[in-house]
Amino acid sequence: MLRAAVAAKTEVGLKAKAVMAAGGLVSDDIVVGIIRDRIKEEDCKFGFILDGFPRTKVQAMALDKMLAEEGACVTKVVELQVPDEVLEERICGRWIHKASGRSYHVKYAPPKTMKVDADGKPVKESMTDDETGEPLMQRPDDTASALVKRLQGYHGETVPILEHYKPNGVVTTVNANQKMDGVWSEVLGALSRKK
Repeated sequence: MLRAAVAAKTEVGLKAKAVMAAGGLVSDDIVVGIIRDRIKEEDCKFGFILDGFPRTKVQAMALDKMLAEEGACVTKVVELQVPDEVLEERICGRWIHKASGRSYHVKYAPPKTMKVDADGKPVKESMTDDETGEPLMQRPDDTASALVKRLQGYHGETVPILEHYKPNGVVTTVNANQKMDGVWSEVLGALSRKK
């Protein structure tokens, strides 16, 4: 959404571009402004999904304020719950085809070309996209040490967002420690459930 606003040269997008060009972090006000502009578009008239925002209670409150000004409110919050210890295997085994966004996993969805070394680790050169044969990559923050920091942030900053929305009766917890079909089914149920 941020990149699209910058590319479209919207007023808020130009503000974001200036901040990023100066090496700064885009403020919550700018991000909320981008969301405000985006949700006014035709494809959002029946609703929209935000993924990765808000990440803090301050952001949640800014989002709530903006939505109230637009005559709307948060109607669904879906928490994908997975034990912390399971996340390491999932995240550290993830490989991505950057151009398409296709995602692979060394255990759950390996590329057809994957080979493993004597330690059972994937051979990097064998990790290629099933459709194009192009190399796959791992994100630099898909490591056990980075995960520790991300989990600290999640428990310290994101969990309070759930507590913020729980009194409104809009939070649904989905057991994401199951096969994808089961997770998808629970997410669809959460999104289609009336308040």
